[in-house]
Amino acid sequence: MRWAERALAEILVRAGDTEAEVGGRWPLHADPGSGRWTTTARGSWTGGFWAGLLWLRAIVSGDRADRAAATGRTALLAPWIEADTATRGLILWYGTAFGVAGGDAEAAVLRDRAARACLDAYDPGLGLVPWGAVFGGPREVARVDGLPGLLRLLCLRGAGGITAAGDQLGLQLGLTLGEREPHPAWRARPDGTWARHPDPAPGWSRTTAWLSLAVADTGDEAARRELLAHPRVAARFAATSPAVPPARPGGPPDTSAAAIEAVAALKLAARAVATCPRTAARLRGRAVAVLRELVTAHLRDGRLLDGCHDVEHGVATRHELVWGDFFLAVGLAILTEVIDPFTC
Repeated sequence: MRWAERALAEILVRAGDTEAEVGGRWPLHADPGSGRWTTTARGSWTGGFWAGLLWLRAIVSGDRADRAAATGRTALLAPWIEADTATRGLILWYGTAFGVAGGDAEAAVLRDRAARACLDAYDPGLGLVPWGAVFGGPREVARVDGLPGLLRLLCLRGAGGITAAGDQLGLQLGLTLGEREPHPAWRARPDGTWARHPDPAPGWSRTTAWLSLAVADTGDEAARRELLAHPRVAARFAATSPAVPPARPGGPPDTSAAAIEAVAALKLAARAVATCPRTAARLRGRAVAVLRELVTAHLRDGRLLDGCHDVEHGVATRHELVWGDFFLAVGLAILTEVIDPFTC
């Protein structure tokens, strides 16, 4: 698939240019016209995607300077280990996975420390690692974007971590898929029950994306069947569904959600190929179609445009997003067999 190889190369060139541009800061989202990045000092919840993209560039290029840049970025993620946030999974799994696969000892140590911290943060009374207080709002919240990466880190801690990961996945599946319109966020009540949390709202573009990615990574067959049986999820993976979902009903497109969904579909297909070959073929076909649409209609000079960071607050609603670039690159790398689907 030459189109996929060319697109991956373009994204990785853009990553190198961005790394030179931002210096010691972290890219977050870039203006669709100028390409200029809005940056953060510590990486926010997206820092792991930037480190991961630099690692993917190093894997593809084999260049020692690229590897040094990736290693340096990963080391800078260490302060997030002690942060009170379930997004440690997004930050520290995706920021270390390619480094560990590439034999980087420091990345392996950082990942192990992160796994220990995540299990220490697990609340057995709630049945999850809470969303946390770092980004404001109530702490004891269950959100779908708190699952990816976090569950994989927990599973590194043996039987206790595997049990905690299973508890959190089961809780989130039950809460999110318990209604016709999946609800991505729930707040714990003092009596042990759960109430709908308004942020993110139902209809959020990345609900299916994050949940599907987490389910695919666990390899839980029952969870996969439950996920794909839900009408809204099934609709997103149907061949006739638009490749790019709206950020909210009637809102702007969110290509970052489509890129995450494509990676999830490739992973779900890889899990299903032995037991459900028709399902596997359907999911892989959907992923290829979505990736091709993103490349042909939304990728410009290595920049995945039309991503929506936060439609409710009008933040970066038609922009290049660092996690959009990352997941598009990962999907293309899986498709072209540069990496195994479960390397990250």
